[in-house]
Amino acid sequence: MTSTTLKKGLSTRHIRFMALGSAIGTGLFYGSADAIRMAGPGVLLAYLVGGVAAYIIMRALGEMSVNNPQASSFSRYARDYLGPLSGYITGWTYCFEILIVAIADVTAFGIYMGVWFPDVPHWIWVLSVVLIIGAINLATVKVFGEVEFWLSLFKVATIILMIVAGIGIIFWGIGNGGQATGISNLWTNGGFLPNGWIGVVLSLQVVMFAFGGIEIIGITAGEAKDPQVSIPRAINTVPLRILVFYVGTLFVIMSIYPWNQVGTNGSPFVLTFQHMGIAAAATILNFVVITASLSAINSDVFGVGRMLHGMAEQGHAPKVFATVSRKGIPWVTVVAMMLAMLAAVYLNYLMPEKVFLVIASLATFATVWVWIMILISQIAFRRTLTPEQKKALKFAMPGGSATAVVGILFLAFVIGLIGYFPDTRVSLYVGIGWIVLLLVSWQWVKRKTAD
Repeated sequence: MTSTTLKKGLSTRHIRFMALGSAIGTGLFYGSADAIRMAGPGVLLAYLVGGVAAYIIMRALGEMSVNNPQASSFSRYARDYLGPLSGYITGWTYCFEILIVAIADVTAFGIYMGVWFPDVPHWIWVLSVVLIIGAINLATVKVFGEVEFWLSLFKVATIILMIVAGIGIIFWGIGNGGQATGISNLWTNGGFLPNGWIGVVLSLQVVMFAFGGIEIIGITAGEAKDPQVSIPRAINTVPLRILVFYVGTLFVIMSIYPWNQVGTNGSPFVLTFQHMGIAAAATILNFVVITASLSAINSDVFGVGRMLHGMAEQGHAPKVFATVSRKGIPWVTVVAMMLAMLAAVYLNYLMPEKVFLVIASLATFATVWVWIMILISQIAFRRTLTPEQKKALKFAMPGGSATAVVGILFLAFVIGLIGYFPDTRVSLYVGIGWIVLLLVSWQWVKRKTAD
């Protein structure tokens, strides 16, 4: 008989750095340029607001994950507390979201490699990264966790170094011929809010894309050695890392470099240091953004693999996805994800200018849908508990269901923003089309599971 059991090989250290790695990826290194263009330096406020929303979602998911650790996580909670249809739509929408994010990540990887090797076509880099990440994910879960730990550690350490170096340039002119840049760039090019408050509001949809992927913490619960300890520890680091990695980093970039010159021709990080004439720093930073996208792609493949495995066990995905290797890896889902990511190889042939923004907004719709379902599931989960059981929760969400309602209203507003922009409105239509497709396919799945 074929085994379908995943192995518990992820330690607290692995999960904590996966939490860090999932939130520091393409959205920060590449997508932040779009957000800066919309809001100017005021984008710092958008990241703070988005960070609060992300924390609410994480706490809602953490409450359920610590209570009942599952590899299919929020898809399973939606099924248990809202019904099978909700679980089906949530699980497949997450897979859709992460596949799109993975395509964005491998596309960005090709762009970063193009900085060093301008004559090599992007699709060659995309193909190579798909094969490498696939091999890592076909090894044991411990190998995956270890690779993710080191990629994230490198990324985190370098961002901290970059912030420290940036502060040196801002206040003492270190590496800039002793000319301190100061922070006047934050208000001299049209003010702190050059496009008014509306610019900050409109940038929220790009900002929320940057936080896409944080929900992977819930999925790690199924393979965590001690979810009661590792999940709360990982989630409680969210507010600090948002402050340091997003707000701190962009504060440094926009202080050194006028916000209206931060383009999308490569990463704003690399451009900042090239502008300062620090060639070696630009090379190092390009290496960092490459490891950041590798780490993000690695997590993408892991997340979809575990979600499909859990859904196959529930009868919501083809049974073959429940198969695991002798090492406890759902290898069929990893191979399926690799084949799907090869679509990015083709996309890199047809790369129009706005492809990243459209991909980002499409992923944002799917991400926001999954987040709303997490929050609604948490409200429904709370309704199944007695007052004593609520008090006994090991990792209760502050404010309980009332906090979840605030999160839902904010996320509904973000979906409205996606519909507001002509450039991103298409992703709202595709998103609605996707939900309709799932509703139709559910009728077939329901009949099949009833047989």
